[in-house]
Amino acid sequence: MTPLKLPAALLHDQANACLSQWVAQLPTALPPQVVLDAADLTDFDSSALAVLLGLRRVLTHKGSVLRVEGMSPRLLELARLYGVLDLLQPA
Repeated sequence: MTPLKLPAALLHDQANACLSQWVAQLPTALPPQVVLDAADLTDFDSSALAVLLGLRRVLTHKGSVLRVEGMSPRLLELARLYGVLDLLQPA
């Protein structure tokens, strides 16, 4: 499966559509781990975390794990602040 990519901007107005699009594109048979590339994300708010956690919830329900790569220092800090960094960076 090709890694999913976060867009450059992910704000409240785009959050639901972004998550819905990803969920619709997921194959029936998922690999054990789905990679999401966050390197391009530069303009975001806490809605970006909600999208990542929503995708994680869907994948977990389907027996897969989400691995987020390329998180910017600002996104990492926001995830730490909200107490969800461990959910987005599984050991």
